[in-house]
Amino acid sequence: MSGKLAETVTALVARPDIGPALIVAAETVAGLLLILAVYGLARALRLGGDIRIADRAHAIRLADEAIAGFDAVDVTLDRARIGALVRNAAGRVMLIRRHGCHFVGRELTSHEGIRLDRQYLTLETGDRRFGLLTLDLGPDAQTWAASLRRIGDSQRGGRA
Repeated sequence: MSGKLAETVTALVARPDIGPALIVAAETVAGLLLILAVYGLARALRLGGDIRIADRAHAIRLADEAIAGFDAVDVTLDRARIGALVRNAAGRVMLIRRHGCHFVGRELTSHEGIRLDRQYLTLETGDRRFGLLTLDLGPDAQTWAASLRRIGDSQRGGRA
């Protein structure tokens, strides 16, 4: 701080009628400036934001990142693009969901915990940390729900 500015601030603070109000105002302005600086830094670093699955190719890349060599052949995206279901040629299905500013995927190993309600498909992987996810799949919901009923049958050798 320059000498002249320091003298002016000291003189204002020394006045009994304006000192406390000036200190509160200065703290408020300093706090607001710090908040704006943090906001600017977060924007510059591209932190936060609304992360979505861009398209089918993005969902396929996310599935391959979750399980190397997954080689997806069929994809359906949630209408809000916060999640997706991806199937490979072997019939394995992966649920991809947003987790913070990243995406995570879990393979569905059973049809238990899968519920259809019109165009909404609610899926539970059995992993408490992964949680429950409801996807708005539109008209694809019924087709995927029917195909998901077969999950786990191939691993048990089919139903008797």
